[in-house]
Amino acid sequence: MNIILLGPPGAGKGTQARKLVDERDMVQLSTGDMLRAARSSGTEMGNKVAAIMDAGELVTDEIVIGLIEEQLTTTKAPGGFIFDGFPRTLGQADALGALLIKVGQTLDTVVEMAVDDAALVKRISGRFTCGSCGEVYHQDTKRPAKADACDECGANDFKHRADDNADALKVRLLEYYKKTSPLIGYYYAKDLLQSVDGLDSMDGVAASIKGALSTV
Repeated sequence: MNIILLGPPGAGKGTQARKLVDERDMVQLSTGDMLRAARSSGTEMGNKVAAIMDAGELVTDEIVIGLIEEQLTTTKAPGGFIFDGFPRTLGQADALGALLIKVGQTLDTVVEMAVDDAALVKRISGRFTCGSCGEVYHQDTKRPAKADACDECGANDFKHRADDNADALKVRLLEYYKKTSPLIGYYYAKDLLQSVDGLDSMDGVAASIKGALSTV
């Protein structure tokens, strides 16, 4: 099963993707992770990515699609793929659709994690992560059991992202609504869209996503 988790920054897509990886043996295709891996790979494509990023330029959609194609054709994914951070625009959605046809695969469903903007700003402003394993916490709703140790790996390396504040999030939300939110209508028109309450508890959202996937 190949799926897209769709929603604004801070909706919890990464957290839910990790749950699906653990529980369904899926592979998470994160655009950021793929670019970082390519940059350090030493391959021809990797050197091209490194040159573009070092110059402070944006990596083209063609290169990202090339990296995704490489993953789709070489990575074993018994449970299928989760697309994380791609597509972000209507053009990228078209390109992904064409790629899946090219490699003989399909997109099974798109799960929109719907949120209220004001509640999302409050959620993000209190978020912090373990710098070692990436586990996500919140100062109000999910503090680690021990103040100085991550519940998952025991590390004492908690980090607050520089853009996890109200002003920065509003800028990111504006970008999302301008470029990415049109994908909601795009995938609805293709009868692929399902929506869940992204402001439910983590377990509640996970249960809703599980229910959505069971209908595919």
